[in-house]
Amino acid sequence: MRLRGFAPGTPCWVELASADPARAAEFYARLFGWEPAGDRFKLNGRAAAGLTRTRADRPQGWMTYLTEHNLEASLLRVHEAGGRLVGEPTDGHGGRSAVIADPAGAILGIWEPRDFTGTQVGGEPGTMTFPELLTDDAVAAARFYGQAFGWLLRDEYGSDGTRGEWITTAHDAMAGLAPSRGGSWWRAAFQVADCNETLEDCRAYGGTVISGVAETGFGTYAELLDPWGVPFSIAAPASVPIELTMQLNAVSGMELTFGGY
Repeated sequence: MRLRGFAPGTPCWVELASADPARAAEFYARLFGWEPAGDRFKLNGRAAAGLTRTRADRPQGWMTYLTEHNLEASLLRVHEAGGRLVGEPTDGHGGRSAVIADPAGAILGIWEPRDFTGTQVGGEPGTMTFPELLTDDAVAAARFYGQAFGWLLRDEYGSDGTRGEWITTAHDAMAGLAPSRGGSWWRAAFQVADCNETLEDCRAYGGTVISGVAETGFGTYAELLDPWGVPFSIAAPASVPIELTMQLNAVSGMELTFGGY
């Protein structure tokens, strides 16, 4: 599915920083069917993710970016909420960006778009899906992200507040929250057609598995490491059969009714 823009304060892009971008590009291209294109990965000709080299203010790993149409105003809110600026704002590649850390140290990018709004494809295998904040203090996280970005935290039933999803003020889900084993960080996630197949491909290409395929209410999920120890996760949505019924109504004309199981 082609994407053309993102609401403020929502994930719009994901970028890998690697000490060996060429080899990293080969691994992820094989795993997700991406086409390496300089500082970007493409899927069927459209931008799917970014690629850069590690540097002092950009350590190794995947980083999620949030759209903000006024970078300075966003950074001010981050500061007032208790976060900090990791690197000075920079220009280039179709917009302006900055890297911030929440009070617990979890790092995110902020993206102010100009010519480039973010990922151009979604909702299919090989595209970014909901990132996830892993933290041991969900209460503090909810306070910061609510003040800085207007997010609301919806608890997962029975999780005692340790697991849930971040939603916008319009109640659209766009990220997840899960307990960590100490500390806080953001983990990128990618949609795949089959978690078991992708897990085996990851091993075959030199990666490892943190946790095997698990069932969720929405499909399957697994946590992996690339050959350089970078964590990421994969998710395959459940297939929901859809029944379409068509009938002719004398008053309203043709009616289509959707049903599922």
